[in-house]
Amino acid sequence: MSTHYDLADPKAREAGLAAAVTAVRRGQLVVLPTDTVYGLGVDAFDGEGVQRLLDAKGRGRDMPPPVLISSNTTLEALATEVPGWASGLVEKYWPGPLTIVCRQQPSLRWDLGETKGTVAIRMPDDPNALELLGRTGPLAVSSANNTGHPAATTAEDAEDMLGWAVEVVLDGGPSNGSVASTIVDCTGTAPRILREGAIGFWELNATLEELGVTLDTDTDPEDDGQGGPEDGPEDGPDVDGEDDGAGPDRA
Repeated sequence: MSTHYDLADPKAREAGLAAAVTAVRRGQLVVLPTDTVYGLGVDAFDGEGVQRLLDAKGRGRDMPPPVLISSNTTLEALATEVPGWASGLVEKYWPGPLTIVCRQQPSLRWDLGETKGTVAIRMPDDPNALELLGRTGPLAVSSANNTGHPAATTAEDAEDMLGWAVEVVLDGGPSNGSVASTIVDCTGTAPRILREGAIGFWELNATLEELGVTLDTDTDPEDDGQGGPEDGPEDGPDVDGEDDGAGPDRA
């Protein structure tokens, strides 16, 4: 049975964040608000916890969750061979609705599923999420919903679907975003959109042109081509704690 905390109440907020940190350290699941939809999170370095997250959503290891972080500098600790243009995108759009798929650092001791050596990373633009992430470190976060169901935009929706599997629910009120993050594959020579979301194709391409590259348009944006991170709002790479059940995860 989950414990619900109203983050609008300062005392409840601090109690909830503390309880969520304790839960994460124990490998338990928590529900947290993001700037898109509500996410289901767990310590990214706790393999058993990540498996509990996948089991709770009814997903297999072929749909690994994305990782949320609280600082741009954490990207260097998790990813390697990050192109300069990818760093430029991060500088412009983080925190915000951009998820980048990179090659993961080979030294990392974690098990997110069948990632094929990649990791989807995002920094959410939500003060409560950032506060939690700052205390816990990177979290594996998928959208807080059962696979095939709409992503939760309120804590109550998330609790109705997943409360049985969750230790702590952090209620930040109705989510401000209903559109998934845009997912960009940064593992090739040219950037490729895996899912078009809050940042549209033309805006993203204009930004990339300023960085000296253009989007790869020779491949289907709906095909992540790597069996990478979960669907996290669509069944492709799960990326930021969101999941509309039709492609990469978004939260």
